[in-house]
Amino acid sequence: MIVLHRIDPRCNMARFYALSVERNLLGEWSLVRNYGRIGRRGVFRLDICGSRADAYAAARRLAQRKALKGYVPA
Repeated sequence: MIVLHRIDPRCNMARFYALSVERNLLGEWSLVRNYGRIGRRGVFRLDICGSRADAYAAARRLAQRKALKGYVPA
């Protein structure tokens, strides 16, 4: 699991972005995203991937994109 935070008190910003790779009930590999304001439940999104390697590659790409926007590991 990858958990990232972006906190900027000047803008009243406290966000999180969590990524995990899991298998669903049908045996498919999924990239699970949970994101939102720190202290809240957040939004869940599930992306089905072709393989475990594809899911991990997608998670790494998303983490890199979020790092460019100012997110840092929690």
